[in-house]
Amino acid sequence: MTEKIKVVTLGCEKNLVDSEIMSGLVHERGYSLVDSKEEATVIIVNTCGFIDAAKEESVNTILDMAELKETANLKALIVSGCLTQRYKEELMKEMPEIDGIVGTGDFHNINAIIDEALVGKKPVAVGNPIFNYEQALPRRMATPRYSAYVKIAEGCDNNCTFCSIPIMRGKFRSRSVESILGEVAQLASQGVKEISLIAQDSTNYGTDLYEQFMLPALLNKVSEVPGIEWVRLHYAYPGFFTDELIETIATNPKVCKYIDMPLQHSEDSILKRMRRPGRQRDTRELVRKIRERIPNVSLRTSLIVGFPGETEEDFANLVEFVREIKFDRLGVFTYSQEQDTPASRLPDQVPDDVKEFRANTLMEVQREIANERNGLRIGQDLDVLIERYDGRNDVYIGRSQFDAPEIDGEVFVSGCKANIGEITKVRITHSFEFDLSGEEIA
Repeated sequence: MTEKIKVVTLGCEKNLVDSEIMSGLVHERGYSLVDSKEEATVIIVNTCGFIDAAKEESVNTILDMAELKETANLKALIVSGCLTQRYKEELMKEMPEIDGIVGTGDFHNINAIIDEALVGKKPVAVGNPIFNYEQALPRRMATPRYSAYVKIAEGCDNNCTFCSIPIMRGKFRSRSVESILGEVAQLASQGVKEISLIAQDSTNYGTDLYEQFMLPALLNKVSEVPGIEWVRLHYAYPGFFTDELIETIATNPKVCKYIDMPLQHSEDSILKRMRRPGRQRDTRELVRKIRERIPNVSLRTSLIVGFPGETEEDFANLVEFVREIKFDRLGVFTYSQEQDTPASRLPDQVPDDVKEFRANTLMEVQREIANERNGLRIGQDLDVLIERYDGRNDVYIGRSQFDAPEIDGEVFVSGCKANIGEITKVRITHSFEFDLSGEEIA
């Protein structure tokens, strides 16, 4: 009997790409991919282990899937991803429901792991996390047919004191330009129009492989691939954001005027303890240069509140910093005390209730700012990628270049004649806290 495989993905877009590769490998083997967990004979849970909440979600998902051994067709439960890379011994010892484990550098061997798990061998394939997609592998997209993520690098060398990514994903390593372009061309041939380039530290791309910052050149080359209309950049580390990169984003019409640049905090004392690059004056100057050269840019950042030693004054200054800079998009995270990271051993840990209060306070401030920034789009004509139809309200829903998939706002389009997956021109007539609405004018 052909095995029926269900892949469950937790965590970030980088994990999603790993899942898509594993799906491609099992499909190439001749196994069937199914959407229903009850129908599956093999379930792969691709876990996240970045912060405590993600670990808890991963463990709960594993236990939920394991129950299907008693009530459905499940024969083997495979666990992969960051949690397995870091805690393989603990998982196998404390969760006998698991039939096999795959680390972040071994997922391309998923078929062999499934074979061993099905005959009761309990395989554990967790080596050094060095795999970086240089070899061509099959891929079954889990995203809509017109939009895909492409990893340009793996791992990280920045060693921020709060972050466990280097432990789980290894040192920074770039893919070659040729391998990236080959994958983009293959995706474009399948109808993909929007490419989102991802890495833990995208702005450092190429420094290890080519001994120079290669991201601007890569953006230009990806935009030249026939069929690609939007190229979106994620996770731009501020310490390596060059003037050349700003100029490329400003002048290349296919590169989205959207910059996802995690800053983590504003205060110099906190940034120093986080081991983050530069200081507040550097951030202000970088934002000034970006907005001066790309006036219509949508700027997204993420911030951490409650880092060890963050005082009431530090937080108040962070709030004022956010009010002054006026980020278009903002994500706020409470500090998570991660095992084996330098920050976990710092004194003056902030109580959980204080962290939650600060996160909620900052997000309320951002709601006002987002509403104000969105209002500036009224009267503008924006290209909108149509993603779905809401029959109940007779309106199409899509995204502009200023909004990334899943995490940002949407555009509600009336009078739309475009098909799903097409880009059409929309005149914006109304704005809300996070979304826009308008009329098709194409």
